[in-house]
Amino acid sequence: MKLTRRILLAAPLLAAPSLAPSVGRAQSGWQPTRPIQLIVGFAPGGGSDIIARTIAEACTPLFPVPLVVVNRPGAGGALAAEQVARAAPDGHTLLIAGGSESTSLPAHRELPYDPKKSFTAVIRLTRNAHFICARGKGGRFTTLEQVIEAAKVRPEALTHGSSGVGTLSHSIFIMLERATGTDLLHVPYTGGGPQQQALLAGQVDLVVQASDELRGLAASGDILPLACASAQRMPAYPQVPTLRERGIELVADNMKGWVGPAGMPPEMVAYLHDRFRQGMSAPGWQRFMQTTGEADGYADGAGFQRDMDTLLDAIRAAMRA
Repeated sequence: MKLTRRILLAAPLLAAPSLAPSVGRAQSGWQPTRPIQLIVGFAPGGGSDIIARTIAEACTPLFPVPLVVVNRPGAGGALAAEQVARAAPDGHTLLIAGGSESTSLPAHRELPYDPKKSFTAVIRLTRNAHFICARGKGGRFTTLEQVIEAAKVRPEALTHGSSGVGTLSHSIFIMLERATGTDLLHVPYTGGGPQQQALLAGQVDLVVQASDELRGLAASGDILPLACASAQRMPAYPQVPTLRERGIELVADNMKGWVGPAGMPPEMVAYLHDRFRQGMSAPGWQRFMQTTGEADGYADGAGFQRDMDTLLDAIRAAMRA
């Protein structure tokens, strides 16, 4: 296993008393005794990797051991998920989860882990909005209603890109088709970047884009977000309606947070949760959230697992339909 950059600036808690966790439940009992591996199922530089490294840096003073980010890309995050599912539940191996590996891929194919049973959810860090997008300058559509009308007139005449078969961007369109009675033609790519370039080149009509992928291209008018797949409008894009506002019951956020192997005891989960939660108040993490334009995505472990399960069930229902 190849290790990428390490965050090795961790200091003992006694060296930073002002940052010591204030939550009493995690002050005694279990503590880590060696570096904690933070497994990322995607390559360095991507959204999951940036989230993992940013929160690790923010939390470094809160842990008595180093936090080491390890990239294990492949199979849409499933390789990393399998690694963590098989790890010892000793609190020293965590996965950045909540995306396709947790909520979408298991609806499309059999995996060597159960997303509902193979992990212990610790904390959710972010809840990243997804947008149904069309080409801006020179594009065919300016509203979602135009898309749906055209798709009903000519089934499979409209194309949508995705970042790969079974990914969340693929599944969102499947749910959209089922909810609107339409049939689009799926064109899979190898990632978010390639599908974005295909849209800009006019090779596909629609794509799903995360809010952090949209910033410059939406501002320039090259990409036009038509609808948001979150429960509420996003502060960074207040003019873009939600799918619910358009009468389409579809909520599918790209969540990111930490999970460990199944069987982690409550005191271990509490220790990890409390320190990562405090790290979410650190200036570095707050600056990162302001840059992405996202609201606080926090949920405790139980809430994080519940939301992942809900989205997975919705995608499975759409696949059966």
